[in-house]
Amino acid sequence: MTVNSKTNGDPALPVNTIISGDCVKAMNDLPEGSVDLIFADPPYNLQLKGDLHRPDNSQVDAVDDHWDQFDSFAVYDTFTRNWLKAAHRVLKPHGAIWVIGSYHNIFRVGTALQDAGFWILNDVIWRKSNPMPNFRGKRLTNAHETMIWASKSEGAKYTFNYEALKALNEGTQMRSDWVLPICTGHERLKNDQGEKAHPTQKPESLLHRVLVGSTNPGDVVLDPFFGTGTTGAVAKMLGRDWIGIEREAAYRKVAQRRIDDVRKYDSDALKVSTSKRAEPRVPFGQLIERGMLRPGEVLTSPRGKTAKVRADGTLVSGDAAGSIHQVGAALEGAPSCNGWAYWHFKRDGKTVLIDLLRQQIRAEMRQRPN
Repeated sequence: MTVNSKTNGDPALPVNTIISGDCVKAMNDLPEGSVDLIFADPPYNLQLKGDLHRPDNSQVDAVDDHWDQFDSFAVYDTFTRNWLKAAHRVLKPHGAIWVIGSYHNIFRVGTALQDAGFWILNDVIWRKSNPMPNFRGKRLTNAHETMIWASKSEGAKYTFNYEALKALNEGTQMRSDWVLPICTGHERLKNDQGEKAHPTQKPESLLHRVLVGSTNPGDVVLDPFFGTGTTGAVAKMLGRDWIGIEREAAYRKVAQRRIDDVRKYDSDALKVSTSKRAEPRVPFGQLIERGMLRPGEVLTSPRGKTAKVRADGTLVSGDAAGSIHQVGAALEGAPSCNGWAYWHFKRDGKTVLIDLLRQQIRAEMRQRPN
């Protein structure tokens, strides 16, 4: 059974749909190589023994649901290998997967990921700014969970919006430790009885960072353990298509109601900072060919060093000759140099970075019809 079925592109792909049933069977029913990203929050196999109480003797609402209970590590490992095999099959060749877990399961999952053919890119520590305390006082407060980010295979050209994540982090390169709060207050979903709808609901801030960083608008995001639909809700807001798989009817009901209330951001808001690596390559020689710079024109460095432009797009400065990068490195005595950020030219009495000319050519490329 599916809820709110809709197809986009491949008519066999039920995007923006919650699929009812077992995740392995559901993934195997999807077309091979059809989704761009998987975010998986599988059962943690917490192995809880008995009830947990606070110091005031009130009972903690812990994760003791039947779906998190396995008879042995061997049974859990078999379950993990099966769903990862199905996940690997359904991913596009350049797709990627995120898996989140705790110390109870993430190390076993990591081994299974590698055995299934995935190539690990990063592990990310989600450090909870408001973790649940350790009530018994017998262990450290468990204040983090671990996410593994992996491409489908070694060498896959996975999506990574480096500049967008850097912008989210106020211009500083995004690190692999993320400090974000757990769900509380208005974000914590409740069921019809006023109780927590799901014991391990993930915060939207976590999924926002994952999807902004590793997908693009229009991509298809699959969540095989959909729960109350955080992945679907954030994907919809960000203009991504999504597929959820969830066998528990109560969770599907809450998730569908939640997603129906979500509004997609407008198209301008969906644009993110793009990586410079994704921009089309512009050889320095093209600036010479187009007359934007002339042979014999003098370029200057930030510290006043000079080089002349040659007709073939190389530079010469004393005994140093070569590309804009090679000559810059030679003059600075450095192993490398980004010539686009190093060399300047003069126009109308002003000193201008040569990268401005490259950006003009790239802007023209973007305006050309396909």
